[in-house]
Amino acid sequence: MEATGAKSMGNGVEKPVSRDDLIHFIRSVVSSNEKQQETDPFYVLDLGAIRSLVNTWSHNLPMVQPFYAVKCNPNPAFLKEMAALGTGFDCASLAEIETILSLGVSPDRIVFANTCKPESHIKYAAEVGVNLTTFDSRCELEKMKRWHPKCALLIRIKVPETSGATFKFGSKFGALPDEIVPLLRAAQEAKLQVNGVSFHIGSRAINFHAFEDAIQVAKTTFDTAARLGLPKMHTLNIGGGFTAGPKFTEAASAVKVALQKYFPNEPEAGNEGLKIMAEPGRFFANPSFTLATSIIGKRIRGGVREYWINDGVSGSMNFLKYDHDDVVCTPLRLTVKNPTCKGLKTWNSTVFGPTCDAADTVFKDFQLPELDVNDRLVFHNMGAYTSSRGNDFNGFKTSAIPTFITTIFN
Repeated sequence: MEATGAKSMGNGVEKPVSRDDLIHFIRSVVSSNEKQQETDPFYVLDLGAIRSLVNTWSHNLPMVQPFYAVKCNPNPAFLKEMAALGTGFDCASLAEIETILSLGVSPDRIVFANTCKPESHIKYAAEVGVNLTTFDSRCELEKMKRWHPKCALLIRIKVPETSGATFKFGSKFGALPDEIVPLLRAAQEAKLQVNGVSFHIGSRAINFHAFEDAIQVAKTTFDTAARLGLPKMHTLNIGGGFTAGPKFTEAASAVKVALQKYFPNEPEAGNEGLKIMAEPGRFFANPSFTLATSIIGKRIRGGVREYWINDGVSGSMNFLKYDHDDVVCTPLRLTVKNPTCKGLKTWNSTVFGPTCDAADTVFKDFQLPELDVNDRLVFHNMGAYTSSRGNDFNGFKTSAIPTFITTIFN
């Protein structure tokens, strides 16, 4: 279920919704939407935030075409907006490709970025004209030769794990250094077209000099292919690992320095020469979504306030099992003049999710004001690997949480 709320503020240029306007919108959803039960959780999608993030990407990395990683958040309204803004899409399965094509996106804006694909998915990609994919094994080359021999390939390489990323992918993805030459020769013998190189420095990276390490290995792979007599490679996929905010500026700077160092003679993106692409997910998705939950229970033990809410670690906050981001939470009381409780005394608090799983604990030792059943806890930056990873355990259906859409014109 989706609803739209827009607030006009002038000349028609959209910007991210402010925290105050977001809270006002959430209160209006709870009080005025007849289909929304007062205690149900819901998402708010900020279209202005998406457009601002796309502009930020284009300003900082104009030579790199983003292919949004659909797995991060496949919300239909979000994908539709990304499509309208001209991004490409990183799809990992037949279902994701179907979803993107259903939006009217041309198949040449899709990279099938999964190094091990079911044969039925490869056949489907061939049928619909998705003609770019990744590989890192001889087995995958054999499947591609049999089912999609005209597909352009990117060899995914394992790069040095120097990024300090929360999630490292080297144990599962990427050809090792001593596997690169045999794989390139195997592709050559199979008459398959290897157009370039793909890598990923890891998700939620903190050391962006890792891009220089990775791009150096990629350049070595380009040179190796040339030495083996393969046609000139012309695509570099620098993967993901980007987060929004000040870290993105740092990451973009590191990417540009590395490109200038190892690919100094290539024209800018959009001209003939090296095509540079990336697979960001959380950069676009995370700031664009907010989750509003309800308090459904309360207990006081030893001065600690314990609250139960109607979404949790078995649902939208599944990522907390692996990804220990600082929780950004705003308390919201709907029936008072000070709804966000500014200036009120706070208490050491624990928040549980609604299920019977003892591990369904959202946070401990968190400062909150005194709250009651049916008050709200609003969680910000909730777009990355939240609804896409939640389940329906105990009948609390993450898949049924609705999204309401808002934007502000400035």
